[in-house]
Amino acid sequence: MATDVQQKSDVTHHYLRAKKKFPNVWCAGCGNGIVMGALIRAIDRLGLDKDGVAVVSGIGCSSRLPVYLDFNTLHTTHGRALAFATGVKFAKPELKVIVITGDGDALAIGGNHFIHACRRNIDITTILINNKIYGMTGGQFSPTTTAGAHATTAPYGNYEKQFDISKLAIAAGASYVARGTVYHVQQLEKLIQGAISKKGFAVVEAVSNCHTYYGRMNREGDAVAMIGWMKDHAMPIQAAVKLPPEKMAGKFVTGLLHETDATEFCEEYRMLVERLAAKEESK
Repeated sequence: MATDVQQKSDVTHHYLRAKKKFPNVWCAGCGNGIVMGALIRAIDRLGLDKDGVAVVSGIGCSSRLPVYLDFNTLHTTHGRALAFATGVKFAKPELKVIVITGDGDALAIGGNHFIHACRRNIDITTILINNKIYGMTGGQFSPTTTAGAHATTAPYGNYEKQFDISKLAIAAGASYVARGTVYHVQQLEKLIQGAISKKGFAVVEAVSNCHTYYGRMNREGDAVAMIGWMKDHAMPIQAAVKLPPEKMAGKFVTGLLHETDATEFCEEYRMLVERLAAKEESK
């Protein structure tokens, strides 16, 4: 009889490209592989057909993720994943469109696309892997690098304030905003599952580790140490709302942070076309 581990392994391999060369390009201990497994299991739980899913990414360590997945996939240019994904959703609205991006890809060169995708509330799920640094291109600081932290482009400490991804998404108009970590894997799977099921623009911030650059340059240790930090400093939103501010010092909140129902962009556009067509026919 198959064990739970074997069953999970079988599920994972069902969604991987059979002819893609492994091992993957990520550093040993990188959280990107954990996010990939969480995404696969969320899709499997939803019972989605592989041909009914499109996964889009830009450039970066996290953006390599769709390369390994046996779905409709697009590996696009830096910061433009949401622009390409918008085109896919307009052309094929029946597809479940999922964007995989990183903090640099989504919020620096891609920041304008991110804000307006939230504002439009287009039916796309965005999994934004936040490791607080540019990993693939050499350890430069990103829009989420902690103020004062070191990077190759901030050898004396980062002097810029960091974005709060989830607050930005909520303020810009996203319908579903959640935050998980690569330590809290079961929670992350459920948040991704909820995001894919949500009609409208959904964002899941996946707090991850880059021990190769961020951890080394900021003396935060190896992958085990950095993931252990998430265990000790993440606070479920159900508990966080009951605590005074001083008890939340140094902590960050996880879980479903925001959910609302709003009209979806593709549907609004389709209704506009139908109204105009009906008006033309009535002439």
